[in-house]
Amino acid sequence: MLKHIDRQDLSCFLTHFDQEPKNRLALNAVTQNGIGAVALDRTVVNASCHTYSHTIETPAVTHQQKTGRCWLFAGLNTLRLAAMDKLDVKEFELSQAYLTFYDKLEKANFFLESVIETRNEPLEGRLVMWLLADPLPDGGQWDMFVSLVKKYGVVPKGAMPETKNSSETRPMNSVLVAKLRQGAQQLRHAAQQGASPDELRQAKRGLVEDCYRILAIHLGQPPATFNWAWRDKDKAFHGHGSITPSDFFAQYVGVDLDEHVCLINAPTADKPFNRLYTVRHLGNVVGGQPVRYLNVALDVLKRAAQEMVVAGQAVWFGCDVGKLLERERGIMDVDVYDYELVYGTSFALDKAQRLDYGHSRMTHAMVLTGVDLDTAGQPRKWRVENSWGTEVGDKGFMTMSQTWFEQYLYEITIDKRFLPPELLSVLETEPCALPPWDPMGALARAL
Repeated sequence: MLKHIDRQDLSCFLTHFDQEPKNRLALNAVTQNGIGAVALDRTVVNASCHTYSHTIETPAVTHQQKTGRCWLFAGLNTLRLAAMDKLDVKEFELSQAYLTFYDKLEKANFFLESVIETRNEPLEGRLVMWLLADPLPDGGQWDMFVSLVKKYGVVPKGAMPETKNSSETRPMNSVLVAKLRQGAQQLRHAAQQGASPDELRQAKRGLVEDCYRILAIHLGQPPATFNWAWRDKDKAFHGHGSITPSDFFAQYVGVDLDEHVCLINAPTADKPFNRLYTVRHLGNVVGGQPVRYLNVALDVLKRAAQEMVVAGQAVWFGCDVGKLLERERGIMDVDVYDYELVYGTSFALDKAQRLDYGHSRMTHAMVLTGVDLDTAGQPRKWRVENSWGTEVGDKGFMTMSQTWFEQYLYEITIDKRFLPPELLSVLETEPCALPPWDPMGALARAL
């Protein structure tokens, strides 16, 4: 084989393709129907079942629409279960637009603070180019969610409903990104002219106020207080009166967010197990809760998730949702598509290799709300609450095989009481800082 593809190579490829009748059959089928329809394994579809040995009662699924706010939706979907219990209601939803507003505002400030911090880095360097590539993504991480809730509280959806722009963020984001990149240029130029960090932060304040104005025009202004009243399952009326978002969280949600910890399973050589990690320049609230992950073996992750769901607590998780997903039926299974049969070649990277070679990363957050255990007490499949509306899967709920869990689920958030005692002390250690482009930070860069 020569360095370049020549005509002899092409002739050989053509001959080998035509010698195998299955290739012509695959060509005809895929060009007409698409690879999803042709590679779909009917045995997996027929075996799929949305029934589980342990299920958490949940209300109707939510819909993030044309946004990358899955992490916010998943976080609020876990909190609303606690609120529903306190309020004694069957249906309830917390406002995603409310936290979207403050997330965008905080990310604008976080980005500009990063610009000030990296003012002496070369503009064409990888770090500054990475920061400028996506100054205000929709995505986020559990610890970023916690930072928002701790600082701003939460409100019922009726207190700040969705708008056209919260449900389709791209136009709003493009305006904000234009302002932030302009701000980055201004701050770096001022730094080159000798401006001190305090002078740069004074200039930054005006830029953040511009972002507030843009957000308010697109989303409306978030309420400082609101009147709260509701009817319970028995139609009994309850009236609280005026309340702040922080007081609403304290009185009607009451989850101790400090008792939650993020576990990841990243079996790569650069991340030894049973160590704590963070990602540089990843976050939203300056001075808020830092993003931290405890990397553990797969069995530890699985056991913690299983025990938490069996105990009736939903589990926020991050995964690579686009891999081996049959979206219409809501099936997440490594065998749902038989690509090797169609293409006549293998796809053999393991989990660590996929991470190392850029073939997999965290792209979506959802909630585990059920598990199906076999007679030996081992999980066969998981019930997944998504935020893509009711048209996907079983009225918005998807089913995840245990093998898919092992291969493409990377992160869960659990109550510390489900963590092995010998790992609690690791949470007190100084985290190892990963580069901003590490795949464990990718969920925060969605859209």
